Amino acid sequence: MRTCVLRWGLCVALGTALAAVRCGGAVTLPTVFGDHMVLQRGGPIPVWGWAAPGEEVQVVLGEIRSTTTAAATGAWRVDLPAQEAGGPFTLVVTGSTTVTFSDVLIGEVWLCSGQSNMQMTVRSSQNFDQEKAAADLPQIRHLGVPRVPAALPAKDVPACAWSVCSPDSVGDFSAAAYFFGREIQRELKVPVGLINSSWGGTRIEPWTPLCGFAQVKELSAILERVTLTLPSAATHKRELSTQLAATEAWVAAARKALADNAFPPAYPDFPAGLLPLQNHQDPTTLYNGMVHGLVPYALRGAIWYQGESNHGEGMAYTDKMRALIGGWRQVWGKPDLPFYFVQIAPYEYGQEAPEVVPSFWEAQAAATAVPGTGMVVIHDVGNTKDIHPANKQAVGQRLARMAIARTYGRKGIEDSGPVFRSMAVEEGAIRLQFDHVGSGLATRDGKAPDGFEVIDAAGEDFVPAVARIEGATVVLSAALAPKPVAVRFAWSKVAEPNLMNREGLPAWPFRAGTVPVIDHLATAVAEAKDYEL
Repeated sequence: MRTCVLRWGLCVALGTALAAVRCGGAVTLPTVFGDHMVLQRGGPIPVWGWAAPGEEVQVVLGEIRSTTTAAATGAWRVDLPAQEAGGPFTLVVTGSTTVTFSDVLIGEVWLCSGQSNMQMTVRSSQNFDQEKAAADLPQIRHLGVPRVPAALPAKDVPACAWSVCSPDSVGDFSAAAYFFGREIQRELKVPVGLINSSWGGTRIEPWTPLCGFAQVKELSAILERVTLTLPSAATHKRELSTQLAATEAWVAAARKALADNAFPPAYPDFPAGLLPLQNHQDPTTLYNGMVHGLVPYALRGAIWYQGESNHGEGMAYTDKMRALIGGWRQVWGKPDLPFYFVQIAPYEYGQEAPEVVPSFWEAQAAATAVPGTGMVVIHDVGNTKDIHPANKQAVGQRLARMAIARTYGRKGIEDSGPVFRSMAVEEGAIRLQFDHVGSGLATRDGKAPDGFEVIDAAGEDFVPAVARIEGATVVLSAALAPKPVAVRFAWSKVAEPNLMNREGLPAWPFRAGTVPVIDHLATAVAEAKDYEL
C-alpha cells in the first residue's frame, strides 16, 4: 500500500498545494496512483511524480523495471511498456524513499465526467437493493475526484483512494459510470477502472481547458477572458502595468493633496478582469482543479453526461462541446480519444418554452460530427418530473454498447437508435429515411409512431401528423397539412416518443424541411408588393 496516506478530509483541505511534499518523503506521485488502481492495457503506461532534483527514480511493475532521473524542477516520468490485462500486481517507486501500491490491475480505464446526472450515485438509482446485492465485482474499481476548482492548472487532484466494487462500496459509485463499466467488464472480461470527476449543477465551460477554447474561433471571447486572468499572459501584464501606473499617479496626487490640505482624487478601480477565476462555474476552473492533475494517466476514453445547466443556449453548445473534446484530446495527446455522451432527458423546466430543450438536443446531436464521438438518447427512460431520472442502468448500458461497438470493434452490434437521414415529399405526405434502423423500425408500445408534426406549404404552424412504418421508412400525413413541406419529431421539452429500432434504442429528435414564411402584410395590403421590409 502507499507508504504514507493523508486522510480524506485533510487531502481535500490541503488540496494540490502540498502535492510535492505529501507524506514528507522525497519521492511522491499524484493521488490518481493508489492501491487498487487500474492501469490502461495495450499502450504505454505513464508513471510520474516528484523527487529531489537530480534524484534517480526506479519504477517496478511486476517484472517490468524502468529508471529515470528527476529534472531540475523535481519532476520525473517514465513510460512503462504496454501490458496485457491482468493482475493483481505491485507497483513500487523507489528513490531516496519508496512508495508501494498493491492490488494493481491492468485493464480498461475511462474518465467519467459531467454534472449531477454523472455525479448521481448507485444508491440513488432505481432498484438499489438488487444492484447492491449483485455488486460483488472486484475487477471494477472507482476513483472519485473531490470537487475543487482552481484558477490555474493544478499538478495534482485531491483524490485519495480507489474503491474496489463490492456490495458495501458500490452505493457511492457514480451510477452512470458503474453501469457503463459493468457492461464493459462483462463483455471484455478484463478489469475496468472508472475515474469519476463530476460536479452537480455545473456548466460545460469550467470543464474545458484553455487550449480547447483556443481551437474554436467562435469561443474567442471566453479565451480572451480567461487569458486576461493569467499572470503569465501578455494581456494581463499589459493591463496590470497600466493599473500600476494609474496607482502610482494616484499616490503622487494623494501625497500632494495631503501636503496641500486638498481633496485627493478618487482611487483607481482595480480591473475585475485581472482577478483569478475561482468559482466552480467559471471557465477552465474544474478542468484546472479536477482534471489537469490526472493528465497523462492513460485512458481508453471518456464518457460525458452534462447539459442541463447549458440547455438554454441552443447551437452555441455545439461549439463548446468541440472545445471540450478537442481540449481533452490535446492535453492527453490522443487526437482520437473516444468520447461518448448522453443527450439530456426530457424535463419540464418550469415555464420555459417547449422548443428550448429540443433546440438543445439538436445542438448535442450536431456535436457527433466531431470524429470519434457518439451520443446515446434516453427520452424513453427519463422522467419529466425529475431532472435526475433513476434509470441509470439504461444510460450506462447504452454508453457501453456504443463503446463496445465503436472502440472495441465488436461486429453486429447496433449502438444507436434511428437517426434521421433524409425526407422526400410525396403526394400529400412526407417519407422519412433513417440510419441506424438496426433489424427494423418498431414502437415500444406496439402503437403507431407518435411525436411527429408537419407543416403545410401554406400553413402557419406545425400540426400533429399520422405516422406509419413502411419497411425502413416512416410515412407522415395530416388532414390539416395537405401539402406538407417540413417535419419535426419529439419537438417538445417533455417529448417521450415511441419510435425505436427493434434493438430497443429510441429515435433521435430532429427537424427537417423548409418552414414556409408567410408575408401577412403583402396579403392584407396590395401596395406592400412594391416595398421590401
